[in-house]
Amino acid sequence: MPLLGKKFPAPIAAPMWPFYTAGLVIAYGINSLQGAMMNSDEFKNDPRNPNSNAPAKPH
Repeated sequence: MPLLGKKFPAPIAAPMWPFYTAGLVIAYGINSLQGAMMNSDEFKNDPRNPNSNAPAKPH
C-alpha cells in the first residue's frame, strides 16, 4: 500500500513555467529597487544601512 496514494502522471513544471518566471522577475525587481533605495541620498547615511560609511556604535 503506497503511503501517498496513487501516482498520477500529471505535468507540474510545464503548465507552471509562467508563474516561476514571474516569480523570478518580481524577485529581481524587488532586489533592484531595494539596492537603489539603499544608495539613495535619503538613506545613504542611515546607520541601519549596510552600505553606509558611518561606524556602528558599540552596545
